[in-house]
Parts: sequence; structure tokens; C-alpha cells
Amino acid sequence: MSLGLQAFFAVLPIVFAGILLVGLRVSAKKAMPLVYILAVAIAFLVWEVSFNRVLASTIEGVLITISVLWIIFGAILLLNTLKHSGAIIVIRQGFNNISPDRRIQAIIVAWLFGCFIEGASGFGTPAAIAAPLLVAIGFPAMAAVMLGMMVQSTPVSFGAVGTPILIGVTKGLDSAGISATLQSTGSSWDTYLQIITSEVAITHAITGTLIPLFMCIMLTRFFGQNKSWTEGLAILPFAIFAGIAFTIPYALTGIFLGPEFPSLVGALVGLPIVILAAKSGFLVPKKTWDFAPREKWPVSWVSKFEMKFDAMTSKIPMSLTKAWIPYVLVAVILVITRVSPDVKKIISSFAFSYKNILGEGLTFSMAPLYLPGGILVFVVLLTYFLHKMEFKELKEAVGESSKVMIGAGFVLIFTVPLVRILINSGVNGSGFDSMPIAMANFVAHSVGDIYPFFAPMVGALGAFIAGSNTVSNMMLSQFQFGVADALGISTAFMVALQAVGAAAGNMIAIHNVVAASATVGLLDQEGETLRKTVIPTIYYCVIVGIIGLIGMYFLGLADPLMK
Repeated sequence: MSLGLQAFFAVLPIVFAGILLVGLRVSAKKAMPLVYILAVAIAFLVWEVSFNRVLASTIEGVLITISVLWIIFGAILLLNTLKHSGAIIVIRQGFNNISPDRRIQAIIVAWLFGCFIEGASGFGTPAAIAAPLLVAIGFPAMAAVMLGMMVQSTPVSFGAVGTPILIGVTKGLDSAGISATLQSTGSSWDTYLQIITSEVAITHAITGTLIPLFMCIMLTRFFGQNKSWTEGLAILPFAIFAGIAFTIPYALTGIFLGPEFPSLVGALVGLPIVILAAKSGFLVPKKTWDFAPREKWPVSWVSKFEMKFDAMTSKIPMSLTKAWIPYVLVAVILVITRVSPDVKKIISSFAFSYKNILGEGLTFSMAPLYLPGGILVFVVLLTYFLHKMEFKELKEAVGESSKVMIGAGFVLIFTVPLVRILINSGVNGSGFDSMPIAMANFVAHSVGDIYPFFAPMVGALGAFIAGSNTVSNMMLSQFQFGVADALGISTAFMVALQAVGAAAGNMIAIHNVVAASATVGLLDQEGETLRKTVIPTIYYCVIVGIIGLIGMYFLGLADPLMK
């Protein structure tokens, strides 16, 4: 079978999902079972994957779904706990005290706080934490999910303390073979990985500086009374300032310190600077922007578990610091558990694993206490005592959270397994590469020397399929390296373009959208969210592709392998 036909069949499940979710606006709970069936049929009939491997991949996907649901449950439970303790209404008022302008609130919560959570934890956690918080302070649920997905771009390559680079790129490349070549040129693997890290940081910094502005423009266009782009553009000076406040320390950290801390340092530096600027009115538009009155919102915008603020006014008054302590604890514990080897070892020791699933070489492990879900639940227990809650309040929060998690589970139980089938299809009777590699090969063979422009799009496609920057890098880094080597251009920069594109692809990863939507009770609207987040994804991939062409052919970026 020709490469073109392989790519056609490989992309069919993705196209089918896009038609159903975005084109026909079918809910994910109806669409994803059909997409799963199509993926299974193609695996059997075209790739000749064995029944045993398809079943093993499905089991692997179901097990991964359990770990995703654990994170969702923790995020929703913390929100509901703070709702019942009365903390949410205090937090809401606190943001109003910084600025009543919803555009500024979006920048502070989604962009800066979201970047910090991404740097500490990754794996979809920013949307799971930031989106519910935005709903709690008065944003429409759909707007909150859109913003939560958009932050999963610039900080993602260095999310979870650098996992997409340290694990994704390192495990995705033939590091032993590359190391041998590097040693012969007087270089080393560490030097090579640091070049990739620096180029990822710089490329993201150039492109990502505009993401806060994008957030504001899309907020006013899709959720404003006047459906206006210009109301978003009105905050351009402040939005650019907020972008730079993050991306400059972010880029410098990537260049000089490595891949572990750029997103964390960028947020820790940017957050106080931007909050101080907002409070002092620096670059803030004179005209405050807000949503239409809540009663005028379309039903599709609204959370299934609407916050009842009026019912919470009888709670004992709480200080803003006390109200925020649970979120601070989440951030601090996430960082400690990711940075301290001893702490990580202790909490990771309690784990479930399934090795060599059905003899197919697939493995799964889950450390529930190490996952963000475990940390979130632990903070909920601390909050119960800290906020002096009654047991019935905690019980109600658990019940409400469980119902939402079950709704998300039905969709993810099909979405994640179909992803694993695509990724694991490389072991087959047809002799074909796996479906994602077949798609990437087709693009590379079709475009030739201008391939660097398309490299980030290939990375984004990998993340769209897998729902993970790390997994996209593991699947496609060696492929991207091979294309650069064949074209005689920088292999390091090509892998960097892969990593940046894979970060952008998180904005349209279906199971991330489902997970984020679940945390705010907005199921059945995934297609609407994707129709919006595809806009910044296209922007990101196009700009990074142009940077790729300039870097490769005009700047002639150096590569240790090419000395």
C-alpha cells in the first residue's frame, strides 16, 4: 500500500472525530464511541494489528483513563469543598479588588497562575484547576474551559518540571547513537539537549508573548455582549506586558538553567509584577470590560453545577489569605513532590502496576498519591480542618464531584483507548509504521525542503492524537530528527520545533477538552470549545513554522552533530 493511502487511513479517525465534534456538533459522549470503533476497524483491516494487541491497547487506555479521572475528581472536589467552606466567594471578591475587568482576571488566573500549575504538574492540570476557579469568580463555564485550554501552550514544553523534554525528547530520540556521534565531534548529549532546550524556550517566548492578548480577544469576541474583537485589542499594552513578564524570565531560565524550571520561574516572576501593575492601574484600559448579566447567557455557556453564591453569604467571614491557602498548598506540594527526589520516592512507592499487558509489552503504572489527584484530595482534607467545615459539607462536596467524574468517565473510556490503539499500531502484520508515523512520513515526503514550516504541525498532530506533549515527543522526535538529517539542516532545532508544536497541540487535544469541561460541569459542548481553541493553535503552528524556516535557512542555526 502506498504511503499516501496509509496516511489516508491513519488520519480517518481524526477527521471523523473532527467532523462529528466540530462540524456536526455531536457531543463527545456520542461521537467518541463511534470514532473508537472506526479506529479498531482500521487497525484490524488495514494495519493487520492482532486482536490481542488491540485488546491490550484498550486495557492500557482504560487504565490510563482511571488516572486521568483521579486528577479530574481531585480538581472538582477541591472546588466544591471551597464552595461549601465559603472560600470561593472570598476569592471571587479578592479578584474584583485587584481589578473588576474580566480581561485582567483572565490574564492573572488563566495565563500566569495556569502557567505556574503547568510548570509544577503538567498533564492537563492547569485547565483542571484554573477553569473551575474562573467559573467560581463569575466566568461562563465555556469561557473558562477555552481559557484553560489556551494556557496549555507556551508553558507546556517545560511542564511537570521539564517532563516533555527530559522524558519525551530523551526517550523519543536514539540517545545512545546520537551520543556516540556527538562524542566523535567533541560534544556531548547534555550539550545537545541543552541546545534543544534553549531553542524551545526562545521559540516559545517569541510566539507565546501574544497568548494573553489572544485570550482577551477571544473572550470579548465569543463571550462579550458586543461580540467584539476590538474590545479585546483595547487591552493590548497590558496583555503584551503580561506576556513579556512571563516569557522573558521563562526564556532566560531555559537558556541558562535547563528544562526543569522555565515555566515555574516565569510564572513566579510574572505573577507579582502583573498583579502590582493591575492594582496600580499601569497600562490598564480606562473602560472596564465585563460579561453580560448572567440571565442573558446562552444555556450552552453555563455549568451543570451552577455556583450558588447567595447561599454562601451566611458563612463565617474568612480572610483572603485563609481562602487562598488551599490553592497555595496545592502549588507548593506539587513543586516539592516534583523537585525533591526523596519525597518523590516516598509518595511514589505506593503504586499500582500492570506489566506486559496480555503479553504485548505494554505497561501501566499509577502512583495515586504522586498524581495531582492525590495531592488535591490531600489538600481537601487539610481544608476541611483549616476552614472548620462540617462533615456534611464535605460529604456533599464528594457527592457532587463524583457525579461529574462519572459523566467524564464515559467519554474518556473510549477516547484514551482509541489513542493507544493508534500509537501501538506499529506492531502489526502489514509491516507499516504506526499510524501517527505514517501521517508524519506522508507530510515529510510531500513538502521537501520547506518541511521545517510543517514540523510544528506534525508535533501538534501528535499531541492532538495523544493528548500529551510528552507522548508526542516520544512518538515523533526521532522521525523529526531523521527528516532534518536527510535535509542537511539542524537536527536539534527540528526536534525543538517538534516540542513547541506538540505543546500547541495540547490546546486541541480531545481528551484534555473533555477533562477540562468535566471539571466545570460542561459536558456535551466539546466541539464548540474545539472550534475556538483551533484558532490559537493555528496561530502558534504557523508562527513557529515561519521561525523554523528562518532559523534553518537564513540564520543557519548550529548543531553539534554537523561540526
